[in-house]
Amino acid sequence: MKHNNANRNGENAGNGTTFTRACLTSCKKVLAQIAGAREAIFEESRRALGAPERLLRLALNEAEAAAWQTLYPHLVFPTLATEKIQAIAAWNARQQLVRRTSPHFARAA
Repeated sequence: MKHNNANRNGENAGNGTTFTRACLTSCKKVLAQIAGAREAIFEESRRALGAPERLLRLALNEAEAAAWQTLYPHLVFPTLATEKIQAIAAWNARQQLVRRTSPHFARAA
């Protein structure tokens, strides 16, 4: 049985670095896609909702953390982020309603 001597002699050693570069390039693309989606969702939500900026950033952090636990974080993140932002919007609307209908609670806050 013949063995491939090219592998023993290190002739194909460059393939590992090519693979590594391809992986790094792919990861950088995914990171850029998530960062772009994150900023777009944040800006749109900040303008539209008027919710506290800190809450929006926390919601986006949670969505990103959950997205990274999947095989396709760049595809899952926008949906998770939108769901989290909608939850913040609903919470913020309830808070505004409570403040308007119960002024004595608003003073305590």
